[in-house]
Amino acid sequence: MEISDLLKNEMKVYIDVYEKHSKDGMITPIGFVWEDGRKYAVDRVLEITKAASLKAGGAGLRYTVRIGNVLKFMFLEEEAGLRRWFMSRK
Repeated sequence: MEISDLLKNEMKVYIDVYEKHSKDGMITPIGFVWEDGRKYAVDRVLEITKAASLKAGGAGLRYTVRIGNVLKFMFLEEEAGLRRWFMSRK
């Protein structure tokens, strides 16, 4: 399987994420860049759980985050040796 094959999913948006790494090993997203280049700050992480994305497919750690007054899911997946962040497209 090629890396380009892993990136083909119209419902998934792979994003660049700014992360905070704590000394206890926790990874916390603090911001991200959407596919059009807009940058967003994560105001708060409300929950972290192992889950699958029913909308876009894939599984990993699901972060429920607050961005302004909106709640969104960010997923941290590990597949084929890659660790990547994604969100579902509307």
